[in-house]
Amino acid sequence: MALGYVFAVLATLASGSGSILESLGVRRAGAYGGRSSDLIALWRQWLYFLGLGVNLLGFGFASAALHRLPLFLVQSMLAFSVGVTAMISAFMGAHLSARGWGALGVGAAGLVMLGVSAEPGPAQVLPPQWRWVLVFAAVPVGAIALYARRHRHVWSTVALAFGSGVAYSIVGISARTLHLPDAVWRLVLEPAAWAIVLNGLTAAVLFAMALQRGGPTGVTAIMFTTNTSLSSFVGLVYLGDTVRDGYVIAATTGFVLAIAGAIAVAHYSANSRHKDAEPAPAERVRTGREQLTQSGPTN
Repeated sequence: MALGYVFAVLATLASGSGSILESLGVRRAGAYGGRSSDLIALWRQWLYFLGLGVNLLGFGFASAALHRLPLFLVQSMLAFSVGVTAMISAFMGAHLSARGWGALGVGAAGLVMLGVSAEPGPAQVLPPQWRWVLVFAAVPVGAIALYARRHRHVWSTVALAFGSGVAYSIVGISARTLHLPDAVWRLVLEPAAWAIVLNGLTAAVLFAMALQRGGPTGVTAIMFTTNTSLSSFVGLVYLGDTVRDGYVIAATTGFVLAIAGAIAVAHYSANSRHKDAEPAPAERVRTGREQLTQSGPTN
């Protein structure tokens, strides 16, 4: 089962680095406004599509890991991919505070505790009716988007972030219980494969809508917490995921540390980007003087 740990690490690295490549592609294209013309600009940015490809490769690694390792371990590692993104950004020149590096250490320690505590093994097979339930779960979760389009209050943002976490957890559960047939074409007959595709698209749409309305730290925190908590609960209660004898406290502590570390890294990374975007004090003074000069005297 050591191969499962290798796949999980590769999935985390791919997810974090893919996000960096996509961000570079968006920055080069100047696609920040959400306009239709932005999509045309992105078509010419190979870095963006390279990032999408790396993320897709990461999903393949995660699926392979989920066939061998419990959901609570793999999903926690995927949540901590934000730490990989933060480290790569720091090496590329972005500023990350000492608290951010401390959060990285806390999350990494939690992942080590989870890795030691997890009992590797395949998941229990879900009955066919439950596999179809995972497919159609995309419908009520997707309805959150319709609700959010009609309501602009803060709870609609929370609902979008929560819905994206639910959909992502269904993707993980489906990947954990996916049965690989002898012939690849038979995957079109496998409900879990459809559940992965439909819920994956739903999760991506809801998460993007949530980021358009709310701050990245709050949205990411809700999504991470919902995703890892729900999928871990289902794995432990219904799929036969287990913790090594005598390691329950270590697993619980590691889970809390890993998720708290991931959320804290997202928080400090967002704050660092905000500070980097602010003009320097001298620049603010100069800009203020220019504005006063242009506006002229006031009564």
